[in-house]
Amino acid sequence: MCQLYEDTLTDELERIKTDYRGYIRRKLLFIAACCAAAVVIGGVSCTIGGREIGFFHVFEIIWDHILGATFVPGSSEWWDDYIVFNIRLPRVVMTVIAGVSLALCGVAMQSVMANPLADPFTTGISSGACFGAVAAIVMGLTFTSAMGQYGIITNAFIGGMVPAMIIIMIAQRYRASPATLILAGIAISYFFNAMSTFILVSTDADTLRAAYVWQIGSLESATWSDLPIMLAITVAGSLFLQYTSAKLNILTLGDESAKSLGLDASKYRMVCLVIIALMASSIISYTGIIGFIGLVAPHIVRIVLGSDNKFLIPASMAFGSAFLLLADLIGRTIVAPGELPVGLIMSFIGGPLFLYLIIRQKKGYGEIY
Repeated sequence: MCQLYEDTLTDELERIKTDYRGYIRRKLLFIAACCAAAVVIGGVSCTIGGREIGFFHVFEIIWDHILGATFVPGSSEWWDDYIVFNIRLPRVVMTVIAGVSLALCGVAMQSVMANPLADPFTTGISSGACFGAVAAIVMGLTFTSAMGQYGIITNAFIGGMVPAMIIIMIAQRYRASPATLILAGIAISYFFNAMSTFILVSTDADTLRAAYVWQIGSLESATWSDLPIMLAITVAGSLFLQYTSAKLNILTLGDESAKSLGLDASKYRMVCLVIIALMASSIISYTGIIGFIGLVAPHIVRIVLGSDNKFLIPASMAFGSAFLLLADLIGRTIVAPGELPVGLIMSFIGGPLFLYLIIRQKKGYGEIY
């Protein structure tokens, strides 16, 4: 009888182990599929332009360039290498970094706020960055002595940090609930949008157009020199949030539960908000406002993989990069007087989804699905 019980227990443990390995395998396959999709879509993006370059030839050019191949200046191979590596590839890489960073910001903010509608776009960070950039473009006012592109970037970065600091201050002083912080972010967003509009109504047509295009969000002017700051902040932030993914899981249970499990919820939330603000502002400073990617990517991934941040974070990063690459590709291929900015495409997708989530939202964080 005892032997039979031990055999039954051993079989049950083996079944649990097999099920768990299958559970992990499905999640890893999804992440790998998203990464593969990003590579394919990025390759297709590198074929689009005035000069026709084949899909597989794009990867040959990139590989040869990495290996140090040189070509006769002015030759067909030289032009192919120049166009792919200096014009088209920087845009693809910037899109990947932006998708990864903004999707990660959405995952972290939804866990920190315990609210499925939270992301940098809905909490005022994007609007603050927009105001900083508009002030630099229209009025020439910057927080540093740098002017031109660097002045715009600096202003956008500082402007994006202001809403985050206000939310942090409200959270610390008034012990505000996550729902209250979301409402505070929306109020801050309206304020900064009004300030931006106030500046824009008094400017000339050419300056208004430049500021308006930046507000929408575009990846058209990406260069290699734009990437180091974005990449460094994204890598540092993603490593921290992935390393502390278990704490993010605990935070979604509520502050009281987190405290009972030994987590200082308020302090950890403040650290996460600072990191989210840094990451989002570093992206928006170069690309303009790209809304809803932090809302769309985590929710789609959560439907497939569940809410465990250990897997939700890398999966959302991979899906976010592929999704933003696809949105940019759609904007470049739609027949229009000019290419449609990626921010506009994301608004078409994110707006209806945001409305759907508001209608479906219930009291609990985990009840939305």
